[in-house]
Amino acid sequence: MFLAIPFPSIDPILISFGPFAVRWYALSYLAGIIIGWRLLRRRADVSAENISADHIDDFLVWATLGIILGGRFGYVLFYNFQYFAAHPGEILAMWRGGMSFHGGFLGVVVAGWIFCKRRDIHPLIFGDMIACAAPIGLFFGRIANFINGELFGRITDAPWGVVFPRGGPDPRHPSQLYEAALEGVILFIILNLMWRSKTIRNRRGVLTGTFIAGYAIARMIVELYRQPDAHIGFLTAGSTMGQWLSMPMLLIGLGLAAWGWRRAAP
Repeated sequence: MFLAIPFPSIDPILISFGPFAVRWYALSYLAGIIIGWRLLRRRADVSAENISADHIDDFLVWATLGIILGGRFGYVLFYNFQYFAAHPGEILAMWRGGMSFHGGFLGVVVAGWIFCKRRDIHPLIFGDMIACAAPIGLFFGRIANFINGELFGRITDAPWGVVFPRGGPDPRHPSQLYEAALEGVILFIILNLMWRSKTIRNRRGVLTGTFIAGYAIARMIVELYRQPDAHIGFLTAGSTMGQWLSMPMLLIGLGLAAWGWRRAAP
């Protein structure tokens, strides 16, 4: 018989007022956005070119829309298109979970590109700043996944296996916490240690590329322990949708970091 840690009794709803409910899932997104915003405001003063704290304040709304709209529509398109095509009214029911990092990433990229063009800011300089704060949001998002008891891992006999309410009677890898550690804590430390080097900061695109590649590596590793979505299952040679979506990110990230490093510093 497997050893197991009981799933902590955490209500996904923090507090409710009639039909209005404050959910941990929403609060996690708010926490990631607000803490990241505060970090970026401090960084604006030491950034190159013309990025100010006011720019960071203005971009907050753009980033929020990119994360929410991109994340939701990415989930709809990449993970459960047939269901949502048959139930279009469910697309906006985000309180039930269902967000895609890859979609949210694309949403922020598009929002950031338009924002930079309108404010006459170099996109890669701005992207390097955003990359250093992005793991904060990833950390809180994965903690929210754990609280919701969703996106859990495969069955395991490891002593830290958790019995999730929606995962059957067997203990499973708490893969959400693995992702919080790799995509959140470790990637944040790496990027912000790199930020301290003026040489790296002056090579546009290195930090952005490192973030993209670092996330892809972390995600592909954790996918080895994470249970695939039931309606998708395993793909070619036991791979998963998360790994397939991360492969182009890895190539793009490595290419961008290499390109930025080889360019002469401005």
